[in-house]
Formats: sequence, structure tokens, C-alpha cells
Amino acid sequence: MAVYTYKATSSAEESLTGTIAADTPRQARDLLRERGLLVRDIADFRPSAAGQRSLMRPGLRRRSVNRRLTTALVRDLATLLGAGVPLLEALETTARQTKGGLQSAIILLRDRVAAGASLAGAMRDQPRVFDELSISIAEVGEDAGTLDTSLERLAEFRERTDEVTNRLATALIYPLIVTVVGAFCSVFLMTFVVPKILQPLVEQNLPLPLPTRIVKTLSDGLLEFWWVPAIAIVVIAVGFSAVWKSHAGRRKWDRLVLKLPLVGDLVAKQNLVRVAEVLSTLLKSGIVFVRALQITQRTVSNRIMRDGLHQCEIAISAGGDIGAAMEQVDIFPPMAVQVFALGQQSGRMEEMLDRLAKAYESQVSSASARLAVVLEPAIILVLAVMVLFIVLATVLPILEVGDAIH
Repeated sequence: MAVYTYKATSSAEESLTGTIAADTPRQARDLLRERGLLVRDIADFRPSAAGQRSLMRPGLRRRSVNRRLTTALVRDLATLLGAGVPLLEALETTARQTKGGLQSAIILLRDRVAAGASLAGAMRDQPRVFDELSISIAEVGEDAGTLDTSLERLAEFRERTDEVTNRLATALIYPLIVTVVGAFCSVFLMTFVVPKILQPLVEQNLPLPLPTRIVKTLSDGLLEFWWVPAIAIVVIAVGFSAVWKSHAGRRKWDRLVLKLPLVGDLVAKQNLVRVAEVLSTLLKSGIVFVRALQITQRTVSNRIMRDGLHQCEIAISAGGDIGAAMEQVDIFPPMAVQVFALGQQSGRMEEMLDRLAKAYESQVSSASARLAVVLEPAIILVLAVMVLFIVLATVLPILEVGDAIH
């Protein structure tokens, strides 16, 4: 289904312009005529240049929209519906204030809803824009007549998740930038600065100190065999991509990540925060636990933890207790197992999961800060030693020549 813009005249001789979703221009004309409009012009909808890249017809290519923009859309819809605005008018309002690929997605939603589809059904037609969690919560909200509350709960969940992710990214981005800049500076010194400084000394056949000989050997190797590290980087990148895309390779990688010091504990707790928040959001929306667990599995990035949730689902479906099922998997920490068990026993699962999410979210923030505190000085120290060694290797022979002249 594509989106078209139209110019038409109503029965009251009023000029109208707008957009409509249809499979073909002919179908679009027919739909407009059914509304009592006289179509004067119809053309393909063309968003802005940025949106054009993300606007793709279903069945040809998939459309992908920035997660932050989708969260803002959910929040706006929840606000408008909570204020008593009908769904169609709410979609029309959000479409007018949005640009790019998301605007076309909203238009498709509006026209599918206008044609009689539910909001969840219309969202299901755009899987790259709306994930299964959003679709399920919207579906439950429509069935219960509490769509505004359900969307507000979904928006709050997405905002909390984005906040945790951004906090972790912020903690790691500075060490990454320092590493990249330091590596480029070291390569520049070794390939451009060092050869020019040492060339006159080499031509005079002067004896070079050991650090200078080491740096010169590395510099000559980079200049002469630069293609070796280039090929190595390409091979590593291709190999990592192949491992990442294969199920077995991704499982091994995710298992390795969980075993890494500092990082493994951080990744595990971040995934547990997501599990607790998703489950809590789904349960509050009225979705049964087993179904909520199925949806949660698809939101967890680590394959090992995802498989653990799947085993829990099988055990619970067979009649087992939640706590016992999680304990048998031997992936989840005792605190998480205890919270799930107490939640089931007390009948306050949503409340207990919210507490668990907040506790682990606080630990993720602390662990991120500690990781940044450890990485930053360690990386700076290593880079400083490398640069100092290069500078020392360059300066030593010059000083020796100066002493010899005196």
C-alpha cells in the first residue's frame, strides 16, 4: 500500500488537499469518489529528503523510523486520546505535525483505521515502525477500552528504556573516542613524522638507540606492508559480521560477553532491567503472563538470556512455578528469581517487577559510571605511554648527536 496526495473538490465547491493510502492511483481515486469528492489531481506522496530515504512501500522494501520519533508519536497519541480527541482526529493531528518517513507511517495508520481496521491491526502492517510490544499493548487497550492509558504506559516504558540505553552509551562513548583518536595519532606519527625526522640520522650512518630502532622498524613496516593491517581489519570485520549474523556464532558471542569482567555483569543487568520493565508493562496492560513472556523474549538482545526465558516459558506452560523455572535455567541471579517467586505468591507481580527494574537500573547506572572511571584513565595511560615512547625514540638520537658535537 502506497501513500498519495490529492487535490479535489467537495460537493460544496470547496477545494480540498490531503493524503490517502491505497494500492494504486486508481484505487485512490475510487476511495475519494466514495467520499463524494471530485478528484482533480493525484500524485505519489513525496516526503522530505530525509524522509524519502526511509519511506518505502511494503512488499518492496521495509520502512524503518527512528525509535525516538516513534516514542514521541506514542506519547502524542496518548495525550490526545486522554484529552478526548477521537482516534482518527488524533492520527490526523500527529500526521500534520510530523515530517519524513514517520508522517507516511501515520498516514497509513489513519487510512487503515478509517477503512475499519483496529489501531493494532494497522500497526501490525508496519513491523519496522511498531514492534510487537507496541502492537500487543495497543490491542489490549482497544479491547478493554483504555487505549489512552495503554499508550501512555507504553510511552513511559519506551522513555525509560531509552534513558537507560543513552546513559550506558554516554558512559562508553568518551573512551571510544579517545581510543580512536589516539590510534590515528599514533599511526600518523609512525608513518609521517618519524620517517622524516630519522631520515637524516640514517643517511649519516649514526648508531641509533634501541627505542629508536624499535620505532623505526615499526614505522618501516607500516610504510612498506600497510596492506597487511588493512587486510587484517577487513578480515576481522567480515568474520565478526558473519559470526554476528549466524545463530550459533551470536550465541557464542553473547555467552562470551556475559563472562567478561565488568562488562558481562553490566550487560546482564541491563537485559534484566528490560525483562522486568517489559513484563511489568505487558501485565499492567492485561496480557497473560505466558504471552507476556513470549513477547519479552523478542525484546531481549542477548541470545543466552533469550533462550533462558524460552525455557522458563516452556516450564511455566507445563504447570511449573515461575521461581523454580528461573532457578533451573541457572542464568538469572538469585535476587531476580526471588522477586519473581514472591510476585507470583503475593499476586503483586507488576509491583515487584517495577521494584526489580528500578533496583537493577540503579545498579546499571553505577556500573556504567564505574566502567567509565576504569576505562578512561587506563586508555589515556596506555596512549600516553605509546606517544611518549615514540617521542623518546625520536628525540634520543638527536640529543646524542648534540652531545657528540659538543
